[in-house]
Amino acid sequence: MDSIKINKLEIENVKRIKAVKIEPTANGLTIVGGNNNQGKTSVLDSIAWALGGENFRPSKAQREGSAIPPNLHMVMSNGLVVERKGKNSSLKVTDPNGNKGGQQLLNEFVEQLALNLPKFMESSGKEKARILLKIIGIGDQLVELEEQEKDLYNERLAIGRIADQKEKYAKEQPYFPDAPKELVSPTELIRQQQEILARNGENQKKRERVHSYQQSIAFLEQEVEAMREQLQKKEQELADAKTSLNVAMMDAQELQDQSTAELERSITNIEEINRKVRANMDKDKAEEDALTYKDQYNSLTVKINDVRTAKTDLLKNADLPLPELAVEDGELIYKGQKWDNMSGSDRLRVATAIVRKLNPKCGFVLLDKLEQMDIRTLNEFGAWLEQEGLQAIATRVSTGDECSILIEDGYVAGQEVPEEQPKKKEWKAGNF
Repeated sequence: MDSIKINKLEIENVKRIKAVKIEPTANGLTIVGGNNNQGKTSVLDSIAWALGGENFRPSKAQREGSAIPPNLHMVMSNGLVVERKGKNSSLKVTDPNGNKGGQQLLNEFVEQLALNLPKFMESSGKEKARILLKIIGIGDQLVELEEQEKDLYNERLAIGRIADQKEKYAKEQPYFPDAPKELVSPTELIRQQQEILARNGENQKKRERVHSYQQSIAFLEQEVEAMREQLQKKEQELADAKTSLNVAMMDAQELQDQSTAELERSITNIEEINRKVRANMDKDKAEEDALTYKDQYNSLTVKINDVRTAKTDLLKNADLPLPELAVEDGELIYKGQKWDNMSGSDRLRVATAIVRKLNPKCGFVLLDKLEQMDIRTLNEFGAWLEQEGLQAIATRVSTGDECSILIEDGYVAGQEVPEEQPKKKEWKAGNF
């Protein structure tokens, strides 16, 4: 279906308009010019009211000083006739077959933003971008990706802070290179001490046996002297005792007692040793934690970059209404410029293209106050509209040749001025 445009419009007694007939250019720019307070904007307000419904009805629709109610008559390119007339300015829509309809029929092809483009242009940059992304059907996907990016970014931020804290904590911890790797157990040291003491006790017993044998020999020698009669027997005992002594002395010669001084020092210093060990373990743990969080941070960075790449790919493949139009960081970008840096003509071009994309059936747009454009820019904008097959009806404070028509005191300059119908006298009882 071709986009629908305005073929003809007739306006009477709306705001500053007295009587105006216009046949807008089908493709391109139709400029309604004139000086201030002549009724230019009233033309656009009348079109918006006729097509947009009661939401666009002017607060004081009837021209001040006129006894005749507003009368709007429009013929659309699809043959629809749109009328508002009578005391209540009731809407009547008639199709080429003579069937009647209402606002619902108009809503199928009339885009609200086309009737109120300033509403779009005055919205925030993010709102413009949201409207565009919704139009091209990737708004929900992009919102989901942006939420993923936001969640990953916040998670990475928290991980990064923890990693920095862990690293700082690790650097502040003392380190003792001479401390053992594991905590020292006092129970183990005491066990080792007891084993040494037990072995030393055995050694002492062996020494005592040597001493006992020595005493025994001395006693036996005395007995030999005293009891020669038992000499033979005692000499044998003496020989045996000497033999045992030799054996015992040989066992005792290589014995060396182990010192417990080192263990005693270890037991005495165990708390200090363990303090150093714990400090080293804390430092190692902090460094390990810092490295773990850094790895998590780097992993989240990769995920964020993947999401951003997905967003970029999504936007690159999107069916945008203009070749150089893009959305970056939730803002509209055209020719590399954000909205606040765009020229007035580029803003109008972007807004018009988005409105056309929003409802392809709507082939027209209303533009107010085009005096911001110079003649060259106007011509370029008009040529672009023709190329795109779009119709724009615009106002401009000017009486120059660029204007399609001029409005003077509520009339189109050069058109025949109709005589206003006299107000009918109302009959009252008793008056003749």
